[in-house]
Amino acid sequence: MPQSSAHSSERLDELLSWLDDNPVQAADVYLDIRAALIKIFTWNHCSDPEGLTDKVFDRVAAKLPGLKDSFEGDPKLYFYGVANNLIKEYRKAAILHVSLDGVDGPTDPSLAVEEETREMRGDCLDQCLQVLTPEKRALILDYYSREKRDKIIHRAEMARSLGVSIRALRVRMLRIRAGLEECIERCLDQKAKNS
Repeated sequence: MPQSSAHSSERLDELLSWLDDNPVQAADVYLDIRAALIKIFTWNHCSDPEGLTDKVFDRVAAKLPGLKDSFEGDPKLYFYGVANNLIKEYRKAAILHVSLDGVDGPTDPSLAVEEETREMRGDCLDQCLQVLTPEKRALILDYYSREKRDKIIHRAEMARSLGVSIRALRVRMLRIRAGLEECIERCLDQKAKNS
């Protein structure tokens, strides 16, 4: 069952309240954990450190109702434990992965399905971007428009031009992205029902 944007926002608020009772401090802790996780995944030569970091937060958020009652100690340690498990999964998948570059073989029908899914996801992204306000759409597209070192410099410039800190910009983008992801999931579910 797809989750609403409000539900996603509630999960984020619940996660932040678990990190600290003070919302400003919670946002700082969140961003510190995020930066540390990206470094950990980078140091472990993972190809998508930001994507894996998002996956850590998704897994922790999914377990949050039970964690509040059962986990004692610094929440950062729980995030690092989940990251460690993801690194193990990543390495296991990398060992099992065999490159087929330059090898001609029979066409895999699942590749056609994968391509169709990618196209549907792109269509849903386009639709969901149109639902955003023009300001939010411009912000999110601008935020993700660069790569590597240019990305860091550009995001600092964005924050400066908006008159906010980098941390505040990241939190704003996180909220927009969460709503966008929920919209995409709803769209994909609808397309699946219609096909």
